Amino acid sequence: MKVTVDLDPDTGLKFRAMAQAQSLSVEELAADVLREYASNYERPRIPGIGEFDSGETDTSERADEILNDAARN
Repeated sequence: MKVTVDLDPDTGLKFRAMAQAQSLSVEELAADVLREYASNYERPRIPGIGEFDSGETDTSERADEILNDAARN
């Protein structure tokens, strides 16, 4: 994937100096920085998922039975 980023002059100079100090191209350093940043990303969880534990291990297999019981009550 190709990404273009416009940096302010001060940040651009610092970034170029960082790349040179590590014997990397600006592109290589940018890819490394973004890879590291992305590796720490976790998708937000859907609210409610995993919040409750029925203690049952066959709930999905008994879904019809459970729903029918709930409808009767």
